Amino acid sequence: MKKIQVLGTGCPKCKKLTEAAEQAAQAMGIEYTLEKVTNIEKIINFGVMSTPALAVDGVVKVSGRVPALEELKTLLGS
Repeated sequence: MKKIQVLGTGCPKCKKLTEAAEQAAQAMGIEYTLEKVTNIEKIINFGVMSTPALAVDGVVKVSGRVPALEELKTLLGS
């Protein structure tokens, strides 16, 4: 099971990334859990300076932007 984490304070882009990540995971048919990390200290502990960010299984895959659906599928698969 993949652990998908969206790091951000809840801004519109963070919400968009959350929706897009769920859409990509469902399209791929993978089992996942989704966690929204909104605590600034926890976000900084990931080494993220720009939100929104996406972490998969504890590894930051992208930050500062919302990737397209196809790119998200690639990020979730790796």
